[in-house]
Amino acid sequence: MVSKGWKIAVILVIALVVCLAAIAIESQTKIIRLTYDNFVLDNKNHYLPCEKLPTEANLRETVQQHQDTVQAIEQVNPGAVGIEIDTSICPGRADLVIWYASHQDREAIDSIIGSASFFGVPYRLQNR
Repeated sequence: MVSKGWKIAVILVIALVVCLAAIAIESQTKIIRLTYDNFVLDNKNHYLPCEKLPTEANLRETVQQHQDTVQAIEQVNPGAVGIEIDTSICPGRADLVIWYASHQDREAIDSIIGSASFFGVPYRLQNR
């Protein structure tokens, strides 16, 4: 017969293995962060490391080339929707932050962009 101490040890080892597997899966897929961002905060993030972001100059050029799309996004809800170039996290690199006031704004922005990137540039959607 297995002693109570062994049962507890086996349960602890199994729990440790499950926790380590969950951490490994989260680090690769960001599934928990994606779910929290999407359903709780109503945000969308790309989770890219700095080296995968475009240079600030490249991003500014892309935004300048697509001013019609930028204006269409800002007109979704004037004053409550905006676009910013964020250079604060990664020196020399940048991404696009699109902020909005409601889930309806987000859906309209998504339909205007219609892609996982803004003309090849990663972007974040932030409900403010």
